[in-house]
Amino acid sequence: MKRLIALPFNKSVEIAFQSIRVRFFRSLVTTMSLVLAVAFLCYVRTCNDFAEGFITSGNIHSTQILLRAGYDVVPGTDSIDASAKQRWIVVLSLLVCIVGIVNAQLMSVTERFREIGTMKCLGALDRFIVRLFFLEALMQGVAGSLGGVFLGVVAAAFSSSINLGFEALSQAPWLAIGGSMLLAMFTGTLLSLLAVIYPAIIAARMQPVEAMRVEQ
Repeated sequence: MKRLIALPFNKSVEIAFQSIRVRFFRSLVTTMSLVLAVAFLCYVRTCNDFAEGFITSGNIHSTQILLRAGYDVVPGTDSIDASAKQRWIVVLSLLVCIVGIVNAQLMSVTERFREIGTMKCLGALDRFIVRLFFLEALMQGVAGSLGGVFLGVVAAAFSSSINLGFEALSQAPWLAIGGSMLLAMFTGTLLSLLAVIYPAIIAARMQPVEAMRVEQ
């Protein structure tokens, strides 16, 4: 007989949410690594957005102020160029984040051998196991990205007000800042989903007999 369990999608969401609650502290570690990476990405981009708004504010000393603050002003334009150092730090922080998430998810798979094996013994399909892991990653990704975006924007506003003055906040290009927030949000969620692919495949390929062996 073919093993088949067809649970509604909302039930899968409920199971994934309960799994996060049961493993709250491990989920918190994963989420916090994402929060920090997204916060830094959002901070860098939003600081540059504030600087670009400031350079178009009409302040005749804006370019000098920006250069003293360490910004790279593109000659002959009203745009700010992210430095190579900034780009490398952002890339490295995102790489560290994704490695941390993969490691945490692999540990989660190890801890859940019996749970996954039991579901498979009851007839759960491989795609159901994969779906659970992706739903958990999506929830953590959205939560971590939201927290990271909030921290990044607040830190960027505070930093810009100190380095450039409150004029930078009053001339802020909110449309560009909103775009940076959405990009950081999307990046964080995507990282969370990409990082769970390998652990989800490992979990889906697990044989029920392995869970029984661990239980003994």
